[in-house]
Amino acid sequence: MDYIDPHIHMVSRTTDDYATLARMGCVAMSEPAFWAGFDRGSADGFRDYFRQLTEVEPKRAAQFGIQHFTWLCINAKEAENVSLSRDVIAMIPEFIHCKNVLGIGEIGLNKNTKNEATVFLEHLDLAVKFEQQILIHTPHLEDKYQGTRMILDMLCDDSRIDRTRVLVDHVEEHTVDEVLGRGFWAGMTLYPVTKCTPARAVDMIERFGGEKLLANSAGDWGPSKPTAVPDLIFEMRRRGHPESLIRKVVYENPIEFFSQSPNFSFTPRDNGFNPAS
Repeated sequence: MDYIDPHIHMVSRTTDDYATLARMGCVAMSEPAFWAGFDRGSADGFRDYFRQLTEVEPKRAAQFGIQHFTWLCINAKEAENVSLSRDVIAMIPEFIHCKNVLGIGEIGLNKNTKNEATVFLEHLDLAVKFEQQILIHTPHLEDKYQGTRMILDMLCDDSRIDRTRVLVDHVEEHTVDEVLGRGFWAGMTLYPVTKCTPARAVDMIERFGGEKLLANSAGDWGPSKPTAVPDLIFEMRRRGHPESLIRKVVYENPIEFFSQSPNFSFTPRDNGFNPAS
């Protein structure tokens, strides 16, 4: 089955990972801007990173018949440095019209601090000014519920935000209900250690149905599995779910959400493409 990974960090993956993903059925992906494994010291480091996301990764992906899209921001892990964050936010308009840019993300909170909230709100202003979609990072583990509530409150307090153009990622059982209930899209991140397993994600699908739910691997520098979305497909099949529901979650929903961006020029894969050749 063809699928789309809505959140994966391919700058941290090898070219062999691209080949494996293509063989598993991945036809498109979106790569949010994120932490590089270390804190960057200048805006120029981000300028090079944004060039990598808009110039280099689309070419790497295309070698394997995968369409690559991206999002731009300074990630919450580095948002404690407000001065640097403002320099990066001021630079983003240089790249916002690149043909594979879908919006602003992944923005959000890491430790739920005042500085992180300040930078989050300034990203929201940028997204509104340039009419961009938004991809949200919610915190990990013990900070998850509080941070998610803080993020949702800030989003809902801004009447300019179109909730149908916001994807709140890394939801878990105790946050997904409120994310969907407030009118946002919800992303289930399939991590081997934190966030959500394929089995737990299927539990959520069984509880809430397939509307406005997406599944992603968020493959990055740490313990993660770039082929986690196929694991979800296999788990749904094991439980006897219809192919139509599986396809909706892993293929149709990403297309529906991303199509709100004029830069989402997705073309279904030619059936004659052979990623193993």
